[in-house]
Amino acid sequence: MMLTKTVRRKAAPAGAAAAALALALTACAGAGGGGDSDPAAEGGGTVELTLATVNNPQMKDMEELKSAFEEEHPDIKVNFVQMEENDLRDAVTKDVATDGGQYDIVTVGSYEVPIWAGNGWLTDLTGDLESDADYDVDDLFEPVKDALTVDDSLYAVPFYGESSMLMYNKELLDEAGVTMPEHPTWQEVADIARQVDSDDVDGICLRGKPGWGEVFAPLTTVVQTFGGSWYDDQWNAQVDSPEFAEAVQFYVDLVEDAGEADPVSTGFTECLNNVSQGRSAMWVDATVAAGLLEDPESSQVAGKMGYAHAPVVETEESGWLWSWNLAIPETTQNRDAAVEFVKWATSKEYHQLVGTELGWSRVPPGARNSTYEIPEYEEAAASFAPITRDIMLAVNPEQPGVAPQAWTGIQYVTIPEFQDLGNQVSQDLADVFAGRSELAPVLERAQELAQEAGDAQK
Repeated sequence: MMLTKTVRRKAAPAGAAAAALALALTACAGAGGGGDSDPAAEGGGTVELTLATVNNPQMKDMEELKSAFEEEHPDIKVNFVQMEENDLRDAVTKDVATDGGQYDIVTVGSYEVPIWAGNGWLTDLTGDLESDADYDVDDLFEPVKDALTVDDSLYAVPFYGESSMLMYNKELLDEAGVTMPEHPTWQEVADIARQVDSDDVDGICLRGKPGWGEVFAPLTTVVQTFGGSWYDDQWNAQVDSPEFAEAVQFYVDLVEDAGEADPVSTGFTECLNNVSQGRSAMWVDATVAAGLLEDPESSQVAGKMGYAHAPVVETEESGWLWSWNLAIPETTQNRDAAVEFVKWATSKEYHQLVGTELGWSRVPPGARNSTYEIPEYEEAAASFAPITRDIMLAVNPEQPGVAPQAWTGIQYVTIPEFQDLGNQVSQDLADVFAGRSELAPVLERAQELAQEAGDAQK
C-alpha cells in the first residue's frame, strides 16, 4: 500500500462534519405527527411553509423566484432556510428522524429518499402528481424518477438531476499546448493538470471537504474506475484493497501536485468559484455546474469552457448519478400547501420562468425531458446539454465499477450506515490532505468501520 507524500501546500483544518445518521434514528420510523389538513384552509389565514434546502445556486434561484408562486397563491408564504450541504443533511436528518416537524418541505438527495420512505418519514406524492395532468409526471427524467420511487410510489420529485463530467478552460489548455480528449483517462487528466498548473492557476480543482456527499462523491467514482469498491457483492469491506488504496493515493497526489491550496475546505461551491473566476483550469464534478459556468452574469469563463466525460481507468464510464429533490416530511401540518409549492418548483412552467427571468443556462437540468426541447435552452446550453444527457443515460447505477455490487448506487452505498461511515472516513482523510497523517492507517481504520456496516447487511 502506498503512503501519501508530504503536502506541498498548507491546508486549513477541516470544518465541522455533518452529524451521523445514527442507527438508532434510522431504526425508528417516523410516527407521522402531521395531518392532511392545512390551518389556512380551516381558519382562512396564511399558511407559512418552511423549506430547508442546500445553498446551491439553483436553490437560490428558486428563492429569488418564489414571489411568482406567492402571487399566484396569496394564502401561502414560503420561508427558505438555506444551509451548506453537510449542515443541511445534519439538520434535516435529525428533524425527520425524531418527528421534529420543523420543516414542511425538505431538499433531499437520491440517497436518502428510498431509506427515508422505507422508514415512513416522507409523504407519498404519487396521487397528487398523477392526478394533475398539467404537471405531467411522465415527463420527469426516467433514471432520476426511478431512484425516487419505492414500491411504485413516488416520494420526492427532482428539482434537478445530474451526473458528473470533466469541465475545462479551453483557453488555459490552449495556452499550455494541450488537448483534452472527449473520453479522457485519469492518467491523461493528471498529466494535463500538472502541465497547466502554475503559481497563478491551479491545474485542477477536486473536492476535499469532509462529508460522505462532499469528498466521497467524486472520490468513490475514482475508486470504482480504478477497480475498487467499498464492498464486494457479499458485503465484505474492500477499503483496504490495493485498488481502493491506489485510487485514493492517486487523488491525494493529484490535489497535492496540481490542485487547490486548501482542499479540506473545498467542496462544490468553492470549486465553482475557482473555475468561474479562472483560478482553476479543470474540474471534475456535477454536470449541473456547466450551466452556472456558462452564465455571463456570474462567470468570467462563459463561452471559454469545454466538457468531456468523467475520466476513467478500467471502466467505460465513471460519472455518478444524483438528484436534489423536493420532498414533504410526514410531520408537516401544511400538506396541501406544501404539495402546491413542490409541484410549482418542479414544473415545466418553473423552467420557463427561470429561463425568461434569470437566463436559459440556469434552467435546472436533468429533471424533465421537455427542458431539452425548449429552443432557447437548446441554444443557450448547446455546449453542455447534449453531453450531460448522454452521460446520465450512459452510467450504470447497478454496476458502476468493475465488479458486481449488492446495492444500486454509484457515488454512495444505499444503506443507512453509509452516511456515518463516509463522514468518519472523510474526516480521517482530511488529515491526509493536510499532511498530518499517512494514508495507510486511515484506510486500515476505514476497513474496520466499513466491515461493521457491512456485517449489518448480512
